[in-house]
Amino acid sequence: MSEWENSEPPPNTPDGAARGWMRAQQRAARPGVLLAAGLGLAGTAAAVAQAWCAGLALRSALVATGFAGLASALAGFGLLALVRAACGVLADRAAFETGAGARRRLRSTAMERILEAGPALLHNRHSAELAAIAVDRVEAVDGLFSRWLPAAMLAVAAPLLVFVVVLAVDPMAGLILGGAGLIVPLAQALAGIGAARAARRQFLALTRLQARFLDRVRGIATLIMHGRAEDEAVALGVAADELRRRTLKVLRVAFLSSVALDLAMALALILIALRYGEQATAGALADPGRALFVLLLVAEFFAPLRNFAAVYQDRFNAAATAGALESLPPLPPPPPELPVRTVEAQGVSVAFEDVRLVWDPARPPALDGVSFRVPAGETLILAGPSGAGKSSVIDLLLGFVHPTSGRVTLNGADIASLVPQALARLTAWVGQNPTLFAGTIRDNIRFARPEASEHEVEEAARLARLDTVAAALPQGLDTLVGEGGYGLSGGQAQRIAIARAFLRNAPLLLLDEPTVHLDPATEGEVLESLRRLTVGRTVILASHSSAAHSFGGRRLDLRAGRVAD
Repeated sequence: MSEWENSEPPPNTPDGAARGWMRAQQRAARPGVLLAAGLGLAGTAAAVAQAWCAGLALRSALVATGFAGLASALAGFGLLALVRAACGVLADRAAFETGAGARRRLRSTAMERILEAGPALLHNRHSAELAAIAVDRVEAVDGLFSRWLPAAMLAVAAPLLVFVVVLAVDPMAGLILGGAGLIVPLAQALAGIGAARAARRQFLALTRLQARFLDRVRGIATLIMHGRAEDEAVALGVAADELRRRTLKVLRVAFLSSVALDLAMALALILIALRYGEQATAGALADPGRALFVLLLVAEFFAPLRNFAAVYQDRFNAAATAGALESLPPLPPPPPELPVRTVEAQGVSVAFEDVRLVWDPARPPALDGVSFRVPAGETLILAGPSGAGKSSVIDLLLGFVHPTSGRVTLNGADIASLVPQALARLTAWVGQNPTLFAGTIRDNIRFARPEASEHEVEEAARLARLDTVAAALPQGLDTLVGEGGYGLSGGQAQRIAIARAFLRNAPLLLLDEPTVHLDPATEGEVLESLRRLTVGRTVILASHSSAAHSFGGRRLDLRAGRVAD
């Protein structure tokens, strides 16, 4: 079970920050929202005109003014129905484009911040949580732009338009309609308090379920080997049931506002109908067409409020998402105006000068005042228990993270001032779990240097002793492998990583526990390939393996982020 799964997620931003984020997003989407709301208001105006035509048709039929008046009223009603339908289609399209544009913008920003933070972000954030933020939570914001913002504008403008028209035609009916309409915002505000809390809990349950499922899929072989598959299936079922219950709570709270709206509309319709019924019974109903017109407008008055209630939950989904998006590390400020540097590719010396690295302020530093120097062409072996800071040294040299204080230099140049492409050309890396993609072995090797020739790829495979492995495969180097190296053993996957390093031919070689998951026989073969790879290169090797320490070179012991005496 992952550490994150049992803990609370990073705290959401304060309410003020979330509201600020919402206002900023609303400003960015304002043109599209105004267009959608304007088309919706035009549709409401067409509906008012339709009701007027219906009243004229009833008056013409009752007072027998002739077929021409009735036909004109019915023709106008049909034409306005087409106008209203066109406005609805155009409004939906404008709202969809607004939501799609907002999702693209937010997902691009989220991915940019995740990629800028690099693998260092995974030290205190679960990968399933990051995936949920970039996918599910961005999708959840769609309703804010495509539904809630246009509906919020229409919920004010459209009922106001209908209220003014009804007030002008029949002041008493207008007052009844306005009074009933005031009940709806009050009920929605009361329901919204519970809806916001339920939405946050539902997002939490969803993210925890995703993290748990991803962890169990990654460790499915271990679970089966220890006979825990059934127990974990039951645990996943419990987590899924928790998500179901919290989702139903969200829906139950959201339905309360719809119930209040239906009651308000029924109240207004009954009171106005009783008023006109009494007038008709007393013979005081002068214009039945006007009565029909007002009764039809009751539904039009509450229709925008009904749409607003239906999408009311979207705002709270967006508010819950705001905290998750803002919890991502911010983009770093522009670098200071320092001269951009490169480093000669022939021979690289490495120096750490009183380097301090803090992943989480609430925890001890990963590195605390580490200083050492590796001359060009020499080997440094980093030793120490897990958590001593060995991988943090590798992360700094790969450029995944910058030191909290101190300097890391290559040939005397601060690594922060190097051109990223130049830093990438200087370094080759072989880690614990090589990242392999679905494709051929040849394509996976070529990933290190896409412009390499076929001869260079085959020579890299030979130097990594991968040619003997490929000879036993159906199609040699053109044999297909699955995502993550499916179909290959750990030693074969590691040989592909070594072949990549040979093909890259970089002067600085970083080895991070390259044999940690291998059996002794395979470890010996891999180490033999790595010895050939280290010739003429500056090497920094982090490993627990006693066999790996036979490489020769200087040994540096780390303890709790410090260089041991």
